[in-house]
Amino acid sequence: MTARRCIPWPDARLRTAAEDVTEIDDEVRAIWDDMIDTMEAMPGVGLAAVQIGVMRRLAVVDASEERGKVVRMANPEVLHASVQLRPHEEASPNLPGVSARIERPRAVTVRFLNAAGEVEEKDFVGLWATSVQHQIDHLAGKMYFDRLSKLKRDMLLRKAKRLKN
Repeated sequence: MTARRCIPWPDARLRTAAEDVTEIDDEVRAIWDDMIDTMEAMPGVGLAAVQIGVMRRLAVVDASEERGKVVRMANPEVLHASVQLRPHEEASPNLPGVSARIERPRAVTVRFLNAAGEVEEKDFVGLWATSVQHQIDHLAGKMYFDRLSKLKRDMLLRKAKRLKN
């Protein structure tokens, strides 16, 4: 298990949809393990494989207070989302130093392949739901700041560029 380097924005892979996972094998388990190590090293509450340059629809999420409650997901998809929104300050290790307040559904039901290779449906609420949706966006080639107005997005990207130089 190894913490991997997150690819920097504007790497084209961050704008590319990841490929579906057909089976849960040792390679997928090893990628998940590296993703968990990477997420813990940040520290963060979730990570999509795309963020470390692996173009497969894999994500890990752990929004628990005590940690160690990681949910491993392959091919996650939102089946249902609450009408009620929840604002949260979101960021990404792919674009360090900046963040933005994003509103997403407060609760979601997600279907995914779990670590046993079985299709599972799970409800996520609060920070868990925010993180799962954030990771699913990454797997579709979207960044959190794509949910901002053009003006706010441009300001955020200019600030990130200044911090980088």
